[in-house]
Amino acid sequence: MTCDFLVIGAGIAGLSFAIRAAQHGTVVVLTKGAALDSNTAWAQGGVASVIPQGLRDLGDNVELHVADTLDAGAGLCKEDVVRMIVEEGEATIDDLLSYGVHFDRSGEGFELGKEGGHSKRRILHSRDTTGLAIAEALVETARNTPNLTLLEDHFTVDLITTGKLGVVTEDRVLGAYVLEKATGEVSIFRSDRVILATGGCGKVYLYTTNPDSATGDGVAMAWRAGASVANMEFIQFHPTCFYNPGATGAEARSFLVSEAVRGEGGILINARGEDFTKKVDPRGSLAPRDIVARAIDGEIKRTGVPCVYLDVTHKPPGFMRERFPFIYEKLLSYGLDCEKQPIPVVPAAHYQCGGVVTDMHGRTSIRGLFAVGEVACTGLHGANRLASNSLLEGNVMARRALDTILHHYGPERHTDHAPDIPDWHHGDVTAPDELVVIYHNWDELRRLMWDYVSIVRTDNRLRRAATRLRNLKKEVREFYWGHRVTADILELRNLVAVASLVVDCAIRRRESRGLHYTLDYPGLDERFLRDTLLRRF
Repeated sequence: MTCDFLVIGAGIAGLSFAIRAAQHGTVVVLTKGAALDSNTAWAQGGVASVIPQGLRDLGDNVELHVADTLDAGAGLCKEDVVRMIVEEGEATIDDLLSYGVHFDRSGEGFELGKEGGHSKRRILHSRDTTGLAIAEALVETARNTPNLTLLEDHFTVDLITTGKLGVVTEDRVLGAYVLEKATGEVSIFRSDRVILATGGCGKVYLYTTNPDSATGDGVAMAWRAGASVANMEFIQFHPTCFYNPGATGAEARSFLVSEAVRGEGGILINARGEDFTKKVDPRGSLAPRDIVARAIDGEIKRTGVPCVYLDVTHKPPGFMRERFPFIYEKLLSYGLDCEKQPIPVVPAAHYQCGGVVTDMHGRTSIRGLFAVGEVACTGLHGANRLASNSLLEGNVMARRALDTILHHYGPERHTDHAPDIPDWHHGDVTAPDELVVIYHNWDELRRLMWDYVSIVRTDNRLRRAATRLRNLKKEVREFYWGHRVTADILELRNLVAVASLVVDCAIRRRESRGLHYTLDYPGLDERFLRDTLLRRF
């Protein structure tokens, strides 16, 4: 199959791009599962944006939003990128409204929430399922857009580039090899404009707020293709994942209690009912996520308790049911009435702040390959993401990537003159006979990352993780080349690659900054006031 634009991923970034691009040519959107199985659909909080004067929180402005973002990013944000994305916030809201997204309103304006690290109320939301509202609107729009083909259950195996084909001229993208899950067949999708929008890598950790699809596929594919990757040591741990020791399902073990709950007055307390976060930061429960997550981790380790608590019992009766109906009902289904009992919570892996390096237009180091959304490292987040900036970034960068493609690439495609692409070859094609080993490796990898590369790190833990990952990579390589390829094998292959990038970046950063905290180097070091850049040669 040949198309003008090949989009890999169907969250806010991928579909925002695809819907607009369909006005200029044929678009194919690939998603390895269902269209709504994305990090976007799981996002609860909202979209951070300074909206027009008269509707905004009194005194809020672009400069304050920029300042809050820079403060959270601990010195590593690129200010020009931050300013550019924040300034396009109003355009993003207009864009989402045009697709039919309904944000909560209060009187004539929007009802604005507040989250950790924000100095003003500027979070637009749709109750506590904002991401799902956005995802549903975008998917419906995409399905009804001419020139746009949305293919579910199509897993991208690898990118195809001139470099991988041995062509010595400029390295550029030619398309991708894609596994159709239903048939097990791998086909070539040709395009010289490929947009990675695959989301993050939360499933590299044992405990995460992410869906099962978040296996770092885009970062792993780009890395194998030779694209630059940066700042993978900065994995954000959300402070308030519901702690349910009796949980048996994946959803129950990864249920997020939105930061917006703290923005509306929820307070983190320990088992004695003390607001312990105030001892760490004067902003207490509404400090940036890296600070709050470390405070919780320290409290748990210091006292030996399994969790801390998010207390909203002081709020008026009915408040949680009205403002956070999804969270309230979900907790109730687990036997907890949060209006009467504090919510047990622990940190869990949530968001990757690093990724495939791009410029302000989404361009990677490989010509024709763009990356937008969580998979990309634009410079917006620095060493720690400010809450609710991610959905904003996904939409803004999608629009900028398309504008750049149309301006620099023109309407014509060049795949018809590209080198011949060989059919996908995979060695032995016998079916896997030891799936239990694959699942064991998956579990071992996630436990390894949780135990050794989590909220608090040390040189010794990182070295041990690197050693074990080298062995795991060898085992996974044998599975990959020795068995008929399946989605499980592909995901494990990508997880091992991304885990190794996280560890490699963490070993290189010998300081504690933002989300990367190491006991061996607990302070800031100006020598590391730069990105941790990796390139595979």
